[in-house]
Amino acid sequence: MKRLIGLGLVLAGVLYPFAVHFGMAHFAPWQFAVLLGALWLARWLSGPRQAGSGATALVALAFCAVLALADSPQLLRWYPVLISAFMLTLFGSSLLRGMPVAERLARLRDPALAPRAVRYTRQVTQVWSGFFLLNGLIAAGLTLWAPLAWWTLYNGLIAYAAMGLLFAGEWLIRQRVRGRP
Repeated sequence: MKRLIGLGLVLAGVLYPFAVHFGMAHFAPWQFAVLLGALWLARWLSGPRQAGSGATALVALAFCAVLALADSPQLLRWYPVLISAFMLTLFGSSLLRGMPVAERLARLRDPALAPRAVRYTRQVTQVWSGFFLLNGLIAAGLTLWAPLAWWTLYNGLIAYAAMGLLFAGEWLIRQRVRGRP
């Protein structure tokens, strides 16, 4: 059930810009807030929580509550900024304490990482932190000053293409670091 709810949140995140762009003619902002809030609440209630997931869900639920009460179309456009802030917090805080996110993921595949690989995963986590910072700033700028069509294009397509390119580029670099052709 938790995976299904998580998938629902991922799909909601990916489709959100298009839903806002095309759905505003048919739905009020408070209706978006109720649907999004229900997904976040279900995720929060659906089982064991990881560190920080409760705070993340509470901030998302607070955003949904403010959106529902304000019923503001402009406020709808801040959700991608919120998601980038969540990801920046996840990646950035892992650099300050504990194991960096990229190292945690790498250790799922290879628990005995070499010191060189540990340094590399720290750098990868730094790059992703920078990406989420830049992405959030662009999303905020578009929210404040751009037409809805530009906001939709960036948050619904360009940001995901940039993530994909960063992921693919990192994978290619990782192969080279490992010494694979």
